Amino acid sequence: MAQRNPRYDVLFEPVPIGPVTAPNRFYQTPHATGMGYAKPKASATLRGIKAEGGWGVVCTEYCSIHPSSEDAPYGFLTLWDEEDVRALAVTTDAIHAHGSLAGIELWHGGMHAINKLMREPALAPSESSSHFVQPQQVRAMDKQDIAQFRQWQINAARRAERAGFDIVYVYAGHGYLPFQFLSPLTNQRSDEYGGSLENRVRLLREMIEDTREAVGDTCAVAVRLAVDEMHGPGGITSDGEGREIVEMLAELPDLWDVNLAGDLGYDSRSSRFSPEGYQEDYVSFVKSVTSKPVVSVGRFTSPDTMVSQIKRGVQDFIGAARPSIADPFLPRKINEGREDEVRECIGCNICRASNNEGVPLRCTQNPTMGEEWRRGWHPEIIVPQSSEAKVLVVGAGPAGLEASLALGRRGYQVMLAEAGRELGGRLVHEAALPGLGNWMRVRDHRVHMLEKLAHVEIFRESALTPDDMFDVAPDHVALATGSSWRRDGAGTLSAPAAEIDPALGALTPNDVFAGAELSGDVTIYDDEHYFMAGALAEKFVLAGHKVTLVTPHTLVSAWTEMTNEQIFIQQKLSGLGVEFIFSHALIKAGPGKLVWRCTYSGQEFETAANQLVLVTGRSPNRALHDALEARGGEWADAGIKSVACIGDCLVPSTIADAVHRGHRYARELEVPASNRMVRRERPIPELEAEVL
Repeated sequence: MAQRNPRYDVLFEPVPIGPVTAPNRFYQTPHATGMGYAKPKASATLRGIKAEGGWGVVCTEYCSIHPSSEDAPYGFLTLWDEEDVRALAVTTDAIHAHGSLAGIELWHGGMHAINKLMREPALAPSESSSHFVQPQQVRAMDKQDIAQFRQWQINAARRAERAGFDIVYVYAGHGYLPFQFLSPLTNQRSDEYGGSLENRVRLLREMIEDTREAVGDTCAVAVRLAVDEMHGPGGITSDGEGREIVEMLAELPDLWDVNLAGDLGYDSRSSRFSPEGYQEDYVSFVKSVTSKPVVSVGRFTSPDTMVSQIKRGVQDFIGAARPSIADPFLPRKINEGREDEVRECIGCNICRASNNEGVPLRCTQNPTMGEEWRRGWHPEIIVPQSSEAKVLVVGAGPAGLEASLALGRRGYQVMLAEAGRELGGRLVHEAALPGLGNWMRVRDHRVHMLEKLAHVEIFRESALTPDDMFDVAPDHVALATGSSWRRDGAGTLSAPAAEIDPALGALTPNDVFAGAELSGDVTIYDDEHYFMAGALAEKFVLAGHKVTLVTPHTLVSAWTEMTNEQIFIQQKLSGLGVEFIFSHALIKAGPGKLVWRCTYSGQEFETAANQLVLVTGRSPNRALHDALEARGGEWADAGIKSVACIGDCLVPSTIADAVHRGHRYARELEVPASNRMVRRERPIPELEAEVL
């Protein structure tokens, strides 16, 4: 067995946090799972696997302290009563089973709480509009409200202690209620809780003291603070009031968990807009003003970067949310000298999208994420092969690579055939777009791991026909032949397809990736609304083209609101001089003109027939599948028992979905249907008693 590299020893030192001690410096900071209070078993299994993977501290997602703060329909935890205590004890037991500390992030959203489930008025330091676009405002808290709020924190902290948590948070980040009192942008009070910074800090100071008194010497008290809300000099900045706040309260908590942002978009910026360790410039001052341990995040995946953070005194722990999702066993792999096997986070923020869409967590790199309890999938353990069958996988894109790797881990003899020379499928081109280089980690990790499996053979430049497959005579065939961009202009919102004259020479992303030359001004029509149109626009501008981006939506790259990237994409393209035409669908395109129709009024207008690039829908590449189906009568003679489409060949979607479908195919091959059932979580019987 490989041994840990000595230069990483510092990462495995125990670190005291007040009355408790973390077994190492790997700290899974609080992050949402989309499971919330409704799925305690699924949530506990997920957190337990993190602890098994070596994270010394494993924290929950945001946990509401009172019904006046809830986030339905999104998945959030609650500590409103003793039933919640019993439910969350399932999670602490799962974490403690592997020797890790359990942390809980006590949350009140204030003006950031939606409160559509409980219908409680939203609270805030001052009267204002809601944070959300909705026809209601928030209520300014009076002195009685503040006293009640402090009691809610105390009650929740005591419940957290009874549930078995080791670290209890005072949460003053991401624009939530305690932070709203800190920020001059949201606190316009004139009493002792407003005005001067000392007054605005008063509530946070009281909360720390209240929480300490509530948990006594049994639990550590952590403060999660946004030291810069990224709204400019009018708000809290890390070189201004953010630093002063930490200086005022420096020794009060047992741990400082520091990050960015009055909201989540800046704190969890994607790799497209930020490098590894990007928060250091904002948070590095904290250790110089407190003797207490400090943790922060930065999408850390390199153990050398982690060691640098510790040795340079940036922080005491390596905080991680997204890297712990991409590889729950990251610490154990480093500890066992297997750092080359870490599935590095690619920073695509598909995990953020799951939370923003109100569904359980998912990950591009880790297809088992969110499936630990529901499907019984473990990231490092997989059921052995059911037979000595040979499997042919056609296509070495995300789905084909993942299917081959998982099949190989099960013990199957695998033949992976790729028509081209380079492995990676769509990743080869998409990762070459501006800002998306980290996406190639999806390919590189799988190719590296496949090279360790002697019973997996990779055949490059092997475009197969049905006759080739009959000659190979596999038992099972998985077709991962991908998809192609449509040329008819039909996309998410455009129906029917546009009238496009072939003489116009409209291009698709496939043409661009194949090396098609562009001349003059470019018009991109985006009816896909994910990353592609915006990334191509940036690519074309950098190549010297004037670009106009037209979309039937009201935003650029609209779906990237789910990945918290939309604002950054639109800012970037605006700064590059890209022109936008919103709420218009393409209806006709020819050599002389492009005709557009307003999606609201139906009115039409024309633009010049620039070089048109269509980023709309995609069609599965099913030619090989259809050819095999047409010769289904020959399968038995060739020994073929099954043929399946996986990934984009099944249905075009995200890379995350392609990886998941490839993994699922491999997990379920030759497994009886009765063993492939998806469990749905129902209330735990002992939690069903009505709370009056």
